[in-house]
Amino acid sequence: MTPVRLFLLGRTLMKIGEEALPEPPPSADTRRVGTRAALVVLSDLLGHPDTSVSAIAVRTGLPQSQVSGAVARLKDAGSIVTAPDPADGRRQLIRRAPDVSDRVAEVRASRIDDALAAALGTDDPGRLREVAEALDVLARHLTPEAVGRLRA
Repeated sequence: MTPVRLFLLGRTLMKIGEEALPEPPPSADTRRVGTRAALVVLSDLLGHPDTSVSAIAVRTGLPQSQVSGAVARLKDAGSIVTAPDPADGRRQLIRRAPDVSDRVAEVRASRIDDALAAALGTDDPGRLREVAEALDVLARHLTPEAVGRLRA
């Protein structure tokens, strides 16, 4: 596997994941930031709770304005909560919400089956199971925390 093939595979997997996500409710303001940025921010928060917008921007390479928009979108969806930083009252610390919102439950319950079948161009159960099992192995070993180890 070359770095280019791995990069292209990652991009393909992101597209399949985006396709499989349930549509946000009509009332959600998704114009301020796309799904990809929101997921990158959420992924970063899994490994770095009680963090700030500026720290997320540094770690992810996203512009601070995109991180701010993603934080607002995730907060509206009930995925995260913010609280004043005790060390600096002007700054907000961000963490995962303690309770699961309806939107978070909907996203967590969604499956990739249809998007995976479309991407593979087949609905052959054996082939779909083989690829899904391979993805499960990758997901078990290459968690969001793995990205933090690359930058260490």
